[in-house]
Amino acid sequence: MEEIYQHFRNEEHSFIDKVLEWKEIVEIQYRMKLTDFLDPREQFIIKSIIGHHGEVKVQFFGGSEHVERKRAILYPEYITPEIEDYQISVFEVHYPKKFVSLEHRQVLGALMSIGLKRGKYGDILIKDDTVQIIVANEVESFVKLQFNEVGRQSVSLQPVPFNQIVKTNESLEEKSTTISSLRLDAVCSAIYNLSRQKTKTFIENGFVKVNWKKIEDPAFEVFVEDLISIRGYGRAKVLDIEGKTKKDKWKVKVGYVK
Repeated sequence: MEEIYQHFRNEEHSFIDKVLEWKEIVEIQYRMKLTDFLDPREQFIIKSIIGHHGEVKVQFFGGSEHVERKRAILYPEYITPEIEDYQISVFEVHYPKKFVSLEHRQVLGALMSIGLKRGKYGDILIKDDTVQIIVANEVESFVKLQFNEVGRQSVSLQPVPFNQIVKTNESLEEKSTTISSLRLDAVCSAIYNLSRQKTKTFIENGFVKVNWKKIEDPAFEVFVEDLISIRGYGRAKVLDIEGKTKKDKWKVKVGYVK
């Protein structure tokens, strides 16, 4: 068991325990286990633990192939999950588009203010003036009832089918780089072409998030599938850590969202 934990951060161990519990439920009860929405790092952890050769399998779906946050289904190998098994609802946010524009942080803030945990929400998608939110079916009625204001603007929700989910304008610009260490300040410096001192200051001042969580420790270690953002500088994703060069530097592949 210990060899599983050594590949992950200490703060991820409780999530690993959950994954092992879900796996055991599937093995003992011979049924599917549906999770909340997971970020890409959590999806990576599940895939790493479940693997590809055991009796328990895992698949992910978040409403569209383009979304980041997805629900997982762990299932016995003789069962094939269907789309409806993921229990996902999609809503378009109706608001007076001629007079206001809504930002991602405003919509997320309004969603979180109604008292549900982040795991009940998938992606928030914004393209031009179209705003869509993806939620778990089990909270659909509650969200429709409670989510009626963003900022000071009244809003309403209209269900839409999966085939009408918008694809955002974000494009991922991939690049490979070498980094002296996997510390957060070093990785941010390489991704955003900023000085190490500047990224260290940003981190210590709370301007940097990893997997949507504020990280204020410049020495925080970065892993594969981590989503990194610096306020005002966009988002990036660690796609792969390819090992070390002969000069003892890390070879890292990242995707930068403009």
